[in-house]
Amino acid sequence: MNKKKLIVNADDLGQSGGINKGIIMAHEEGIVTSASLMVRYPSTKDAAAYAKMNPTLGVGLHIDLGEWIFRNGDWSALYELVPLDDIKAVEAEIDHQLETFYRIMGRKPTHIDSHQHVHQRESLRPVFTNLARKLDITLRACGSHVKYCGDFYGQLADGSPFHSAISVDGLCRIISSIPGEITELACHPGLQDDIETMYRKEREIELNTLCDIAVRELISDTAIELCTFEGISF
Repeated sequence: MNKKKLIVNADDLGQSGGINKGIIMAHEEGIVTSASLMVRYPSTKDAAAYAKMNPTLGVGLHIDLGEWIFRNGDWSALYELVPLDDIKAVEAEIDHQLETFYRIMGRKPTHIDSHQHVHQRESLRPVFTNLARKLDITLRACGSHVKYCGDFYGQLADGSPFHSAISVDGLCRIISSIPGEITELACHPGLQDDIETMYRKEREIELNTLCDIAVRELISDTAIELCTFEGISF
C-alpha cells in the first residue's frame, strides 16, 4: 500500500499583510506546505520575498478574476476584473497574472487554482486546463494525480457560519478520511481583519486549528507525508 501524501495549500497569499502573516505562521508552526499567490495586491511583493527565502513553502498562482459575496439573499460582485463571458478578456488577464508571477518569483508556479473556483465554470475550464497542460502543472480538482478536498471551510454556501468544519476535531476527521495517494487540502489562514471579504473571522480560527499540536500528532501517528505540488504534472 502506497503512503498517503497530503498537500496543505493556503489560498490568498499576498492579498493582505494579515493573510501573509497567517500563512507564514501556519507554515512555520503548523501543517501548511504550499500556498497560492495572488499577484495584484500591495502585499504580493512581501509574500514573494518570503517565499524565495523559504523554499520549503511551495507557491502556485491563485488566478483572480473577481470576488462575489452573498448579500440580501443573493450573490453580487464585490469586484470583477473582466467579464467572465468575455473569453478573450479572461485569457488576457490570466496571461498578465502569469507574467507577473514569473517576474516576481523568477520561475513558473508549482500549481494553478483560482479565486472562488472560477476555473470550474464550464465556459472557463478549457482556458485553465490548456494553461495547466502547457505548463505541465496541476490545476485544482482537474487532474488525475491529486485529489482535491475543500471540506476545511468555515462557511456554508450562503455564507452562514460552519465553524465546526474548521475546528481541531473537524480537521482531524478530514485528515483521517483523506482518499488516494496524494490529496490537496485547501485552507485560508490569516491574521488581522484587513480585507473586505465574506471570509474574515474564520481565517484566524483556521490558523489556530492548523497549528494545533493534536493535528500534527495525528499526521505523525497515521504516517501521512506532508508535501507540496513540486514535480506533480497535470
